[in-house]
Amino acid sequence: MANVSVYNMEGKEVGSLELSDAIFGVEVNEHLVHMAVLQQLANKRQGTQKAKTRSEVSGGGRKPWRQKGTGHARQGSTRAPQWKGGGIVFAPTPRDYSFKMNKKEKRAALKSVLTTKVNENKFIVLDELKLDEIKTKQMAQVLQALHTDGALIVLNEKKAQDDDKNVILSARNIPQVKVSRTNSINVYDILKYKTVIVTKDAVATIEEVYA
Repeated sequence: MANVSVYNMEGKEVGSLELSDAIFGVEVNEHLVHMAVLQQLANKRQGTQKAKTRSEVSGGGRKPWRQKGTGHARQGSTRAPQWKGGGIVFAPTPRDYSFKMNKKEKRAALKSVLTTKVNENKFIVLDELKLDEIKTKQMAQVLQALHTDGALIVLNEKKAQDDDKNVILSARNIPQVKVSRTNSINVYDILKYKTVIVTKDAVATIEEVYA
């Protein structure tokens, strides 16, 4: 089992914690990690590009001139692609870029990135994270004490929402910092931020839910 130090909000070591190898000590599967990141980015795409084909632009119902005898090439509609105001050939249409991954694959990818953060010593466990008021300066001081300027802060989903309100509101104005809960952590966010800061009770919940 991996053994990590537990820190308080002042950055002082106050204990240690053994992490479960089933979550934080797995064999890293880079392919599944890559697929998980691709899936999240693809699922965020709106896919709303659209241009009109010749059947969708208005007008063009009348044949512009008779078929023969004018000296012009034959034309059936003024909304054909070669005409000004005509439709677009092979016009882009809205599409769905999303794709699915199996639940086991998603979990394996998540365990892989958590293991990577632990191996790189970028996984910090706090005994608790509480703020008495909404103060960005206080949150910045906590990050400074932990020697990081960018972090994904993971809080326990089982705690009351009001308990973490000050933390969430204090952190939202700091660049490169995001607050998440144990039920919404994902591969993309864990890789995006330099450090993962997790409260001690949140680690227990992660081990319970993702084991």
